[in-house]
Amino acid sequence: MMLFADALFGLPNWIDAIIRVVLVILSMTLVVIYLTYGERKVVARFQQRLGPTETGPAGLIQGIADALKLVTKEDIRPKNADRWVFEFAPYATFIPVLMMLMALPFAEDWGVRDLALGMFYVFAILGLNIVGILMAGLGSGNKYALLGGIRAAAQMVSYEIPLVISLLCVAMITGAEKDMNGTGTLNLNAITAFQETRPYIVLQPLAFLIFFTAMLSELHRAPFDIPVAESEIVGGCFVEYSGIRWSMFQLTEYASMWGWSVFGSVVFLGGWAWPFGVDAHWSIQLGTTLVKSFLFIMLIFWVRTTVPRLRIDQLMSFCWKVLLPMSLVQMLMNGFILVYDWPQELLALTSALGAAALVAIIIRRAMRRPSRDLVGTYKTLGAPAQ
Repeated sequence: MMLFADALFGLPNWIDAIIRVVLVILSMTLVVIYLTYGERKVVARFQQRLGPTETGPAGLIQGIADALKLVTKEDIRPKNADRWVFEFAPYATFIPVLMMLMALPFAEDWGVRDLALGMFYVFAILGLNIVGILMAGLGSGNKYALLGGIRAAAQMVSYEIPLVISLLCVAMITGAEKDMNGTGTLNLNAITAFQETRPYIVLQPLAFLIFFTAMLSELHRAPFDIPVAESEIVGGCFVEYSGIRWSMFQLTEYASMWGWSVFGSVVFLGGWAWPFGVDAHWSIQLGTTLVKSFLFIMLIFWVRTTVPRLRIDQLMSFCWKVLLPMSLVQMLMNGFILVYDWPQELLALTSALGAAALVAIIIRRAMRRPSRDLVGTYKTLGAPAQ
């Protein structure tokens, strides 16, 4: 067991820390290998294809074969690339994800470290991903890589604002759980325990929708995959990477998806505590967390196959004109209800109305025809020189 407080096997703290890090890296690598296989099979099913079938029974070792191929491929660095920036960029994106996984509670006593400010730590540490992506774009010496890095930075900085406000809405509710703790908390284990009887998605459906949408943007998953759009910028900031360095970016992407899914299940779906309670056996708690996280991942795959990629103007306007105002409204409504100690049912009612309004706005914007002025602008830009 990876107990939060106790050293493994009674070993010294520094050896215990090294063992925990190695266990997290091994489990993360194994999960990523089979997430890539799972995405291929799920997307193939949506698109009426078969997906991997040849490598191993039902293609089960396709991910391992791909990993071996990437590790043995030649590692090429462009001649005009900035050597140190180019080579250290994969580590700058990988390390924050690794540090995030060390703060997540997979069960009540299963994890690496139980942090008092776990929610704040997870969000703060993932914000460092921007540095690695910009390093990759700037250090590659390629205009497509630079454009992808700039797109990614603008997108991530923008969507982090409604994302953190949606998490703040949950933190506000933890302060109202006076039966267990008279003050609010950012401890992920405590937040999970507060949801023993009902998950926070029931009280905050609007915050959950905002969180999930902004999470897709942070992960650069469709329909927010403009920074890595192959049809426009041939792979974005990773375009000059090959072999094991490219595989580190791939590992980071899928490990981030898994980490965000576990984090979302802990904050909104009750984590290991709901519906079996805080006294359930550790195996049930661990299984509950994993099932919820993989439901998150399945939803991400579903969105990828059904929603087309947004244009950059649509992406940015959706953040600043829709998600940010809705998240601020949710936070203000929470403040009024909690300050005046009104029934928590009002939290669920107001947030559900906001969630319905957000879905209606999304449907309306999706069905809206392009602006004539915008179409004329694109025609002008695409016209041959006179």
